[in-house]
Amino acid sequence: MSEIAQNEFNDKTNIKVVGVGGAGGNAVNRMIAEGLQNVEFVAVNTDAKDLLRSDADVKISLSDKSSRGLGAGADPERGAKAAQDHQSDIEEALRGADMVFVTCGEGGGTGTGASPIVARAAHQQGALTIAVVTRPFSFEGPQRSASAEYGIDNLRKEVDALIVIPNDRLLELSDRSIGIIEAFKTADTALLAGVQGITDLISMNSYIHVDFNDVNSILRGAGTALFGIGSARGEDRATQAAEIAISSPLLEESIEGAHGALINIAGPTDLKLQEASAATELVRKAIHPEAQIIWGLALDDAYGDEVRVTVIAAGFDPVAAQDDDTQSTVTPVVANRRRSCDSRGTASSSTGTGCTARCHCPTGIHTGYR
Repeated sequence: MSEIAQNEFNDKTNIKVVGVGGAGGNAVNRMIAEGLQNVEFVAVNTDAKDLLRSDADVKISLSDKSSRGLGAGADPERGAKAAQDHQSDIEEALRGADMVFVTCGEGGGTGTGASPIVARAAHQQGALTIAVVTRPFSFEGPQRSASAEYGIDNLRKEVDALIVIPNDRLLELSDRSIGIIEAFKTADTALLAGVQGITDLISMNSYIHVDFNDVNSILRGAGTALFGIGSARGEDRATQAAEIAISSPLLEESIEGAHGALINIAGPTDLKLQEASAATELVRKAIHPEAQIIWGLALDDAYGDEVRVTVIAAGFDPVAAQDDDTQSTVTPVVANRRRSCDSRGTASSSTGTGCTARCHCPTGIHTGYR
């Protein structure tokens, strides 16, 4: 796609990312710091101090006389009421959006209670609405865990697609000596990867382009969604990257049974058709045999020897069963993929895949993004 065509596309596709509550606001700040492109950022919070620290383009305060800008006190009902009382402000901030991401850390007051209200406002305006949220760490206690499940159930009813990232599994991929602050930063990185894994598909200047309508056809009304990102260099780089993307330990359920998937392959201009074919074939075998698959290809020598594979899948059967010999018409799969870093700064797959991709993430959770 030409630069002019790409710019015209970006001008027509209005993407907004809404960070709700403290964790959502932190995630938005991280996305801005990492240079997430072609989106407008909105921060929604009951905590006035958190909003002051926000770098979002639009900030919506949900404070009232009872909260006095001090937060929702870990009470989801208070968070929900605050959002309802400011619904007109939320609707105005979301006006004109084609796609809205709602991101938060489940289990608190504002994120848990207000996120469904924000998502409903986006969905009622016709936007493709995707939630990317974290489930709390076990050390945060059973009450917060129960509150998170309540919030996830409510949010699921208001969005087209829901990606849930379990914080406990992030810890499994991190250094055992990681501090509490770094642990929560790792969660921010995971939320960034979940959003960027989708936005990059439609904003990258690609040889074979995945556009908004492609994403919409897969994720509209899809329910549970999973995503995976893998990158590798050297021999079998494309298949290694695909294997990493579909075998993440962060997956809460099997990717089998996915009826829709998006796959994007990015690499240098010397990337061979056989490499791309092998990567997509590996993904195809992991999902439903009749899945709708849309794939894109981005070629740029800035990748060096690296090949990056991003997969988003959704539309799952209650019980997934698949015959390995059955052919599928399309190809992707989904997973939430991260890799731990070894002492040399290279990314190593926890599944034993010999990936030699350079890790650029200081938190030890590899997203593949520079």
